[in-house]
Amino acid sequence: MRKTTLVAAGAALVLTLTACSGGSTTGTAQPAAAGEQTQAQSQGLASPFTDAIQLASASKQGTVKSKSAKFTMEGSAAGQSMTASGAMSMEETDTKFSMTTTAGGETTEMRLVDKVMYLKLPADQQKQAGPGKTWAKISADGTDPLSQAMGGMLSQSAEQSDPSKMLDQISKTGRIISSDQTELNGEKVNHYKVELDVAKAIDQFTGQVPAAARDKLTDMLKGKDIKLPAELWLNKENLPLQVTMDQGPMMQARGAPGGTDAKFTMKYTDWGTQVDVAAPPADQVVDLGELIKKAGR
Repeated sequence: MRKTTLVAAGAALVLTLTACSGGSTTGTAQPAAAGEQTQAQSQGLASPFTDAIQLASASKQGTVKSKSAKFTMEGSAAGQSMTASGAMSMEETDTKFSMTTTAGGETTEMRLVDKVMYLKLPADQQKQAGPGKTWAKISADGTDPLSQAMGGMLSQSAEQSDPSKMLDQISKTGRIISSDQTELNGEKVNHYKVELDVAKAIDQFTGQVPAAARDKLTDMLKGKDIKLPAELWLNKENLPLQVTMDQGPMMQARGAPGGTDAKFTMKYTDWGTQVDVAAPPADQVVDLGELIKKAGR
């Protein structure tokens, strides 16, 4: 069985969550021009926050209240483009979502429920999985190498896939570079540019790495001046409408060639929409480890 689809889809999921949960920053924002502020305030948009902690707190209140959203993701890593679209439900201790990803030319449907990822198998792989088996699962307690590598990341990423977590971390590892008031898709928004300083809290950037590689990566990053640029667009309720991050500097610090592209854009719509995500029926699911064993890999 080809594992390309499963690996690509899993990578897309992790990168999607990483794009949401990102890093962080403290500092002051540059206020918008007086004319822009007046016009924006007349439409219910407050002046940009000048304190990152206040920014994080206000945004978290908005996302906790809304609890759900639809999203799309576009990005690239190591020359491979990735896209995703879906819907997400964000409870305090449980995140669920369903989405369709395209990575490496392969499209995969997936669901995240109770910190277990379910991947819809292509028709040719369903035959190898067995009668009625249309889904494979990856869980944190899986025994196969891929599950062991990705399971921990999924569990931790699930807790951080709420986009407000990026803002929550803003008070810990960096600074707000600037802010302005502008329009995004015809809606007035506060736009923030931030810079994430990896050296200030390396653990914030290695928590989703498999334990076996975490110490090595931590040592690799120590002493390096790594700054990750990110941007956020928040509406008048301080809900994220768009988040971008460039993880290229991190990839290069880990040995990737200079100029490595690792940029991601997350877009959110329909905050507060009803989102119902359920795990596939158990009799339709095969464990990824068993599927790989059956394929003789």
